[in-house]
Amino acid sequence: MKNILKIFIILALAVSAIYAGGGVRNGTGAASQLLIPVGARGIAMNGSSLAGSSGLESVYWNPANLSFDEGTSVLFSHMSYIADIGVTYVGVSTNIDGFGAIAFSLKSLAIDEINVTTVENPDGNGQTFQPTFMTLGLTYSRLLSDRIAVGLTMNYLTEKLGLVSASNVSFDIGITYRNLANIDGLGLALSLKNFGPQMKYDGSGLYINATPSTLERGEAAYKRDAMSFELPSLLEIGMSYNLVFNASNYLQLAGTYQNANYYGDEVRLGMEYGLNDMFFVRGGYMFLPELDNEDANIYGLTAGLGIKYDLGGTKIKVDYAFRQTKFFDDNHIFTVQIGL
Repeated sequence: MKNILKIFIILALAVSAIYAGGGVRNGTGAASQLLIPVGARGIAMNGSSLAGSSGLESVYWNPANLSFDEGTSVLFSHMSYIADIGVTYVGVSTNIDGFGAIAFSLKSLAIDEINVTTVENPDGNGQTFQPTFMTLGLTYSRLLSDRIAVGLTMNYLTEKLGLVSASNVSFDIGITYRNLANIDGLGLALSLKNFGPQMKYDGSGLYINATPSTLERGEAAYKRDAMSFELPSLLEIGMSYNLVFNASNYLQLAGTYQNANYYGDEVRLGMEYGLNDMFFVRGGYMFLPELDNEDANIYGLTAGLGIKYDLGGTKIKVDYAFRQTKFFDDNHIFTVQIGL
């Protein structure tokens, strides 16, 4: 088990060295929908719960943690995102003895219709289109021991903008080591996210009518070749520690360092206080240590509440999160998870 952890750490350090020369290139990558977080608990802790995430939310944060949960779960989450965009996330998972945990998930964006503009009609030509962004995920997670878990998610993503569209696959892999160094409650996690081939748009919307200057055959239809762009890959290293005061009270402290190939490094800090394993209060903050531009991070403090109730063997969890946002309305996230 120790060898597995060593191999993963070496791989993570190698990828980090590759990213070091990437620089900040915001807006130049493909499939930015992969970066939109899901789940009220994780967002309330500002994405710091790489090592301490649980339930179906862990499919996004760290697929390895899915195998620490037992039974079957169903989750529904909705976020009021920026610019009147709604983000819906649904998932179902089950943990099979001797096999591991498996999950299916779907994330989709709800975007209002947009006016079609052209060179001749910059204010709109009377037509509209509705963008479509969707991510389908298949996750497998397995315990290697009572402390170590690994997980892999394969995502199929599709995007459509009017008469052009693109699709691709991406992969997330994670590993979690709990009770690290025989310290109860101390966890370490590593993850590599959004790895896959480059993404490229195609479709009839790339055709234009033009008259070549060197030919005499007149106007003809020509197809423009769209560029290919890399996925926004991430390397994350996180730790968490559970301070158990007594049988009724605990405090989880969490931190995650994120290294990306398209924008500045991020440090995420968060906490969760639990009372009687029924009521929860959460908070978090994220900062960019390498950037002096305060506007580079449009998100501020996060906070949230949660409640869990056991109804005759069926566990129901309801969580809410608030994320402070610059330039746009603040984000509100609601999540309901049912465990059987």
